[in-house]
Amino acid sequence: MATRKPASPAFDAKPAATTPFVFVRNETARAGVPLTATFTRWIEAALRGAGRRKRAEVNILVTDGERGRAYNHQYRQRDYATNVLSFPYEPMPHEKTALIGDLVICAPVVAMEAIAQGKRSRDHWAHMTVHGVLHLVGHDHIDDADAERMEALERRILAGLGIADPYQSAE
Repeated sequence: MATRKPASPAFDAKPAATTPFVFVRNETARAGVPLTATFTRWIEAALRGAGRRKRAEVNILVTDGERGRAYNHQYRQRDYATNVLSFPYEPMPHEKTALIGDLVICAPVVAMEAIAQGKRSRDHWAHMTVHGVLHLVGHDHIDDADAERMEALERRILAGLGIADPYQSAE
């Protein structure tokens, strides 16, 4: 089981611009889905870590495996449920909005991955939320250099939340 690290005082000391507005729709009856306030804290940390200081809104859909698979097939042409899908919002010219996009998080995939990787479920939910938000603000992992930068940023943000390195295998 991965161990928790103490929060980084230097990271936590940075003031947030504003608390993001987060709307969560949970389509599952699954226990263990984080509360909106918890998602908000993780999203705020991700935005702060990515250097975003503007107001932000994020919609989160928590879904089951069947719907997660359907979304992944429809939008990525992959016929399996995945942990998180990110849909950045692109405003129309001159549109004033704080919406940065939508996340679709597949609850059973997150739960199974946490068990398989020996992580606390809550820590893996945090990681998937941070990962998804970084995609919403333009980060990606298509090539190795981008992946290294994104993973380093995820590690730093999660360490600030007291969560161990998600890429270090449990031994």
